[in-house]
Amino acid sequence: MTQTDRTIRIAMNGVTGRMGYRQHLVRSILAIRDQGGVTAPDGTTIQVEPILVGRNEAKLRHIAQTHGLEEISTDIDTVMTRDDVDVYFEAQTTSRRHQALRQAIEAGKHVYTEKPTAGTLDQAIELATLARRRGIIDGVVHDKLYLPGLVKLRRLVDMGFFGRILSMRGEFGYWAWEGTDIPAQRPSWNYRKTSGGSITTDMFPHWSYVIEGLIGPIHDVYSQTATHISERVDEAGKIYTADADDAAYAIFNATTSSGDPVVVQMNSSWDTRVFREELVEFQIDGTAGSAVAGLFECLCQPRGVTPRPTWNPDLPDIHDYMSMWQRVPSNGTAPDGSIENGFKTQWEEYLIDVAAGSRHRFDLASGARGVQLAQLGLLSAEQGRRINVPEITVEA
Repeated sequence: MTQTDRTIRIAMNGVTGRMGYRQHLVRSILAIRDQGGVTAPDGTTIQVEPILVGRNEAKLRHIAQTHGLEEISTDIDTVMTRDDVDVYFEAQTTSRRHQALRQAIEAGKHVYTEKPTAGTLDQAIELATLARRRGIIDGVVHDKLYLPGLVKLRRLVDMGFFGRILSMRGEFGYWAWEGTDIPAQRPSWNYRKTSGGSITTDMFPHWSYVIEGLIGPIHDVYSQTATHISERVDEAGKIYTADADDAAYAIFNATTSSGDPVVVQMNSSWDTRVFREELVEFQIDGTAGSAVAGLFECLCQPRGVTPRPTWNPDLPDIHDYMSMWQRVPSNGTAPDGSIENGFKTQWEEYLIDVAAGSRHRFDLASGARGVQLAQLGLLSAEQGRRINVPEITVEA
């Protein structure tokens, strides 16, 4: 290790879960380790050293042995008090998140967490406020903004490709099997209110930062939720009552940095069959052009090549609309020109901020706005009306 090297030790909780293991441990932290660390703007090389923590020692030990890791622990309280632990990463179920993050912040650890950051808005604001007062570098995973498709879409926004942006709409979802004839691919807690299940609670925190990142702040929300399928099969093979919403249909009003109003429509459903190229797609329409982005691809249609359709139910339409869109290139920083894994990219940004003592741009305040939007979305559905989204204040 040279004098310009720094090692950041990260207690990673939740790596036995699919997302925590695959995206955060393997494709992010271990990938950063294997590439020799992250180079900060000042030339410092930041190395990473994960410590796997959780409740299942056997699973932790298996993961550690698989990847040549030295430390595991089922005693999170002791890990929190260790002076050599710099960052606490949280990817447990939502019901455990608030207490774990609060404990880490009070122990003086920097925190990086999945979302939603808490079960209620009050808890989310409490975490953001506590972190600000303790001088913690806090980060919230905003992975969808780092997807190749949305990176390209954001690039078009920054270039002024759309002219005046008029609207945005998104479609997310797929058929989540009930577990009767085909095994369910989502855990049963997703569909139980008492366990924190709800597609609104799950997805609106994503839509919060996606809309903010592409368009601007959200001012109000109108949402209608549904529990389309009321019986599902749990992990033990037993039928249970699914009482959490499994679909949400929402309209948000947002504003661009230049003050232009934008109407955003978002459909989220675990009860739909996919007829689009990817599981999620976003379309932005503007006076100068439109673009559609998914997880990986982005296609655009500038004003100059926009067709002039005429509605005529008596004659077949001669336009091949799909062929009139142009594919947006990646122009990424990877050696092959691709855009790197978004989870890894945000981890690198966060680690650089920790090393520099700088506030991470996607902090617990942004996480609180996501919790707020989910909470207001559920309230809107319950009351059947549009609800304003007040600005959140985090006191230092």
